[in-house]
Amino acid sequence: MLTAAQNGAIEVFASRYAGFEQVGSLSQSFSRNDVQTTTQPGDIVLYSGNQLVIFFGSNSWSYTRLSHIEGLSTDELTALLDKDVAVIEIKTAKITIDHKGLGLSQK
Repeated sequence: MLTAAQNGAIEVFASRYAGFEQVGSLSQSFSRNDVQTTTQPGDIVLYSGNQLVIFFGSNSWSYTRLSHIEGLSTDELTALLDKDVAVIEIKTAKITIDHKGLGLSQK
């Protein structure tokens, strides 16, 4: 995924799922190393090799860990991510979340 992000931004249209995560399909499948894990708010994972998941709650499942959002509290993550939809842009060393029409973003 890092190579793909270095070749240009990856844009993911995500939607809230199960009340604790934003999930969006990726335009291609990526290699994965799934491990049973319990996620925490701020965790960014790959699910099934072709879906990006960002958590504002917690879940136990088999994922490939990618990253973690630092510097935001659980309440701040929930305020940012607990929306019907979000557009997530992945660039090398930077992830941006924008809520279409809401003017909210986190850089």
